[in-house]
Amino acid sequence: MSTRKVELPGRDPLPAWLIFTGVSFFAFVILWYYGLIERMVASDRTYISSIIGLLYIGSSLHCLWRILIVSREGDAAVKTAQAVAGDSEFLTNAPVAGSAGLVAGHIRDLVTKAALQGAGRLDQTLLLRVLADRLRGSNLFGVFAGDTLMKLGLLGTIIGFIMMLAPIAGLDPENREAVRSSMSLMSDGMAVAMYTTLVGLVGSILVRIQYALLDRATAKIFAFAVDLTEVHVISALERRFLDGGPATA
Repeated sequence: MSTRKVELPGRDPLPAWLIFTGVSFFAFVILWYYGLIERMVASDRTYISSIIGLLYIGSSLHCLWRILIVSREGDAAVKTAQAVAGDSEFLTNAPVAGSAGLVAGHIRDLVTKAALQGAGRLDQTLLLRVLADRLRGSNLFGVFAGDTLMKLGLLGTIIGFIMMLAPIAGLDPENREAVRSSMSLMSDGMAVAMYTTLVGLVGSILVRIQYALLDRATAKIFAFAVDLTEVHVISALERRFLDGGPATA
């Protein structure tokens, strides 16, 4: 293999996440400046909206942690590919032996499997599944977080409607004071229903967008690893055994 510059296709997900989070924070500051956040917190007596906000912050921090990990894996994958592309004797010299990252570990597993298997077609299907699971890590937490935020919003909707309809049961139409009090309680219940629904839906959408950026970056690293191993590693290992040479892990 000739020495060439190897680059991971696609962009680092961290700048995109920072831009998206910055825009979201700016929108939050605008809402706070006009008093909408304070009004929402004061109107929601169930505190479900506040809980949704805290869960959103926690989910965003988890997404940032995963993005940093995936970014490091992408850099490590590029270094591994450069080592493989720049050394025609990588099967014996094993330049990835000291390399960090999941892609380098996957290549080491392939070399070990080839040495133990001997001649024949080298199938990496199962190892690719393992690599995909390791790269994905806890990314599925984004699906759980998005669903949880939406369901909390719907829970707030139900509670709000219960609060809104409860005063009607004992309402005396001839008692004006009771009617006025009931209307106030119904208004509070409607506020709970609307605010929790709005916050839950918006939070769910924003969380899913963040984890979509993470999943896209993870998928690109996996595709890069598949291309690297199928084109360079698998073909070199099979050719070496076809020529009758030994392979060492």
